[in-house]
Amino acid sequence: MQYSYYPGCSMDTTGGTYKSSIEYVCSKINMVLHEIPDWNCCGATCAHSKNEKVALALPARNLAMAEKEGKGLDVAVPCASCYSRMKITAHAAKNSEEVRKELEEIIQMPFKAQAEVLNFLEIFSKPEVMRQCKEKMYRNLKGMKVACYYGCLTSRPAQITGAKSTENPMEMDEIIKLTGAIPVEWDFKTECCGASHQVDAPKVARPQLDRILRNAEANGAQAIITACPLCNLNLDMREGELNIANGTKYNLPIYQFTELLAVCMGASAKELGLHKHFFPAFDLLNTYLKKGGATE
Repeated sequence: MQYSYYPGCSMDTTGGTYKSSIEYVCSKINMVLHEIPDWNCCGATCAHSKNEKVALALPARNLAMAEKEGKGLDVAVPCASCYSRMKITAHAAKNSEEVRKELEEIIQMPFKAQAEVLNFLEIFSKPEVMRQCKEKMYRNLKGMKVACYYGCLTSRPAQITGAKSTENPMEMDEIIKLTGAIPVEWDFKTECCGASHQVDAPKVARPQLDRILRNAEANGAQAIITACPLCNLNLDMREGELNIANGTKYNLPIYQFTELLAVCMGASAKELGLHKHFFPAFDLLNTYLKKGGATE
């Protein structure tokens, strides 16, 4: 299995543990990620609100650079915002020859828009990848109850993403079951985390996080699982802050789904960088982590 890989701007900074866990799991199942050379920012979140052509041209250049490598591979994208921008651009170019040619002129390089853009939930939920992940697990998290949080962009808009459901996606739930953890049913799995508005409009955005945490806890979750560096950062960084500000006592570690896969495959906390989480991430895993392989 091979993919062109667009890491995006956050994976060497705030998304570092996501990156390390993706790389660990991929190494275990022999999935090769070819990082796109000389990639640039995808334009989220400022470009698409200011200039539509720039919003399409920035992702188009990345996709064109992947094509230039000549491997003919689909493009794997870990960040939900990056995925959305790349997916929208690919869709626009595939469905309009005029748009595709205009983008070629702007980026001054050939762009055929032939590759599929995939997020890591789409990749890891493929049956053959699920099977390989299961084969590499020798520890499990049997009994740990988790809320799988997809955020608002991995499935929307459906006409672009091709998602089967925009309200109740199940890819992450099925992946997490491999670890023995139990995904709970809850109401906020595709609600917005507030994205960058957690920085520029906190009075409006903080309640969005509070509702997510409250609903996950009310439905019996002991942790929230994400598949996006920004969603993870917002929840992880702000949970303690919300407890202080609102007098709440949320106690929900925030993990990337690949972190759970990695620990069940044998990764240590240090390898993944779990000590870098803002909200304590060790104790819950230590409580449930058992030898004995994957579970159904």
